[in-house]
Amino acid sequence: MTSLPRGSAASEHRPANRRRAVAAIGAVSAGLLVLSACDKPTPIATITVGGDSVHSEASCYEGGEALKASQLQECLKDKDIETIKVDPDETVRFGVDPEIADKGWTILMNGQALTDASKKTYRTIPGSVFFNQQYGASGTTTTVSILEGDASKATGLWSFKLKKDA
Repeated sequence: MTSLPRGSAASEHRPANRRRAVAAIGAVSAGLLVLSACDKPTPIATITVGGDSVHSEASCYEGGEALKASQLQECLKDKDIETIKVDPDETVRFGVDPEIADKGWTILMNGQALTDASKKTYRTIPGSVFFNQQYGASGTTTTVSILEGDASKATGLWSFKLKKDA
């Protein structure tokens, strides 16, 4: 039996309970602050070769608003992009989120249009195209971009580096 007066045992733990409550409120507040600072992620574009895939958010994207031509040119020079190895005998598969497809998209190779605009979410191209001089390729790597919209009103750009694997 304890010798504490009635109700004293419960009050002995109150400072610990307060610290936990303050810590919990602080954690919730910090989480809400972090979430409020986040931007909405951009739509995703994916390239698949055989069993390997890479995906990326946009290099340039202004929430669906038109990009300036100068901004687009800078984004085409982006070096920090995903790389995937491509056997020229394989098929390269391009996939885009429906949000990109709804606005139409074109595949660019080294900054030049390789395909006509499409509103599908999926396209395929033979891997050999990306290393063929006839299509403007040189060397063993090629930069491929997905342009949302068209050249007069581009709204997004996703870029990838294809590296010859043969």
